[in-house]
Amino acid sequence: MQTIKGPGIFLAQFIGDEAPFNSLDAICAWAAGLGYKAIQLPTTDDRFIDLHKAAESKTYADEINGIVHSHGLEISELSTHIQGQLVAVHPVYDDLFDGFAPPAYRKNPKERTKWAVGQLHDAAKASYNLGLNAHATFSGALLWPLVYPWPQRPAGIVEDGFKELAARWLPILDSFDKAGVDLCYETHPGEDLHDGITYEMFLEKVNNHPRACLLYDPSHYILQGLKYLDFIDIYHERIKMFHVKDAEFNPTGKQGAYGGYQNWVDRAGRFRSLGDGQVDFKSIFSKLSQYDFKGWAVLEWECALKDAQVGAAEGAVFIKDHIIPVTNKVFDDFAAAGTDAGFNKSFLGLS
Repeated sequence: MQTIKGPGIFLAQFIGDEAPFNSLDAICAWAAGLGYKAIQLPTTDDRFIDLHKAAESKTYADEINGIVHSHGLEISELSTHIQGQLVAVHPVYDDLFDGFAPPAYRKNPKERTKWAVGQLHDAAKASYNLGLNAHATFSGALLWPLVYPWPQRPAGIVEDGFKELAARWLPILDSFDKAGVDLCYETHPGEDLHDGITYEMFLEKVNNHPRACLLYDPSHYILQGLKYLDFIDIYHERIKMFHVKDAEFNPTGKQGAYGGYQNWVDRAGRFRSLGDGQVDFKSIFSKLSQYDFKGWAVLEWECALKDAQVGAAEGAVFIKDHIIPVTNKVFDDFAAAGTDAGFNKSFLGLS
């Protein structure tokens, strides 16, 4: 078994315009000061990484690594959540998701998709140049408006949607395979891949592609009512990334999983800072250790109540305290009888 690496921190929720959150060097110093050992790096802000340049230039990639390493940190993975979302967008969301794309591609869904796909191909090359072996993204969604069907879904539309989704992602998955990098989908509400069933439907359409892997985030399963520990038992061979993120679900007589159009503070299901929600992290870390998870435990901080910097500081300690230093021997080895194959056969009456 291998000890889970960590703690790491996903920077997406912390990047901003004020120091120390406005440059790679400064945010690395901040993260290291809190006790983090790695950063998970989003790729939509050129102040932190120019994704295309990192794909084209090993020298530039080495420079990025140099800045990170100078603070005693590693890059755990790159993230293209925003770009992955734009690989597949239902027309009803075009205006809302246009803000995810550069101005040149807005009001032009075909060009926006083309740009997003190019970003994913760049991410494969950049990950290779940076020496990474996993990458985080979203699947996008063509079918999300039909998640709770009324009126009923037209016959065959789910099959057609997954066929198209697979057709868009297969060339990207091949790029990641060429780079030797696992592409990890965060199964997330709003995405066509939002639970185990939808992941399996997609996996079938991409011919069980070896690089079509999973980013495990239990917070999304708490809010869906999914058995998140069973999920690890079922999909552990495909889980290559881990977001350590807490959540709580407290339904009332007035609202449940859909939240009644309320803001995050007033929803029955809401994200919380580590330790403030309902996720059983002791069992999660135990299961991932049992299945020899080789990746990083990365904080994704989102909380409706707590201050972000407090959550980040507490999160480093929380993850460190939950990582299990795995044993290299069996606890009852002291009582071993020291027998051999011959004895075993004799004892069983086989010789």
